Amino acid sequence: MIKFITDEIKKLNTEAWLLDGFPRTLSQAQALWKVEKLDLAINLVVPFDVIIDRTKGRLVHLPSGRVYNQGYNDPKVPGKDDVTGEPLVQRNDDKPEVVKKRLEQYQQQSTPVVEFFKEKDILKEFHGKTSDEIWKHVLDMLIRYLPVHIKSQN
Repeated sequence: MIKFITDEIKKLNTEAWLLDGFPRTLSQAQALWKVEKLDLAINLVVPFDVIIDRTKGRLVHLPSGRVYNQGYNDPKVPGKDDVTGEPLVQRNDDKPEVVKKRLEQYQQQSTPVVEFFKEKDILKEFHGKTSDEIWKHVLDMLIRYLPVHIKSQN
């Protein structure tokens, strides 16, 4: 995986690039660091109870993949897809007990990665409960690090 990613980075022919969701393990982080020294690692810190609450309210229109969220992005008619009127369902992996277990596994796996990047002094953490709270800070950080034109949404 590391070789694939670093080969792709080299093909970019640019100084700036962004990886989302990688590395996921300490061994991946260490291997990536040996090949490419990173300038920045971002960690979004959202309380687990907020994530569980959001996912338990998630409803999906399976044929199209449209996603709704009770209390955040409600369908116009409860339980029905806005476009087709067909029923919405909760996926099994969005049930609170499943999400809680996944979050525990994620924390166990990601904590060493977070600590690794803290030790390298490149970690920036953003705390919040909604994307609206966090996104502006992430965008401001990316604008400082990426030499591209990112339009602020202020």
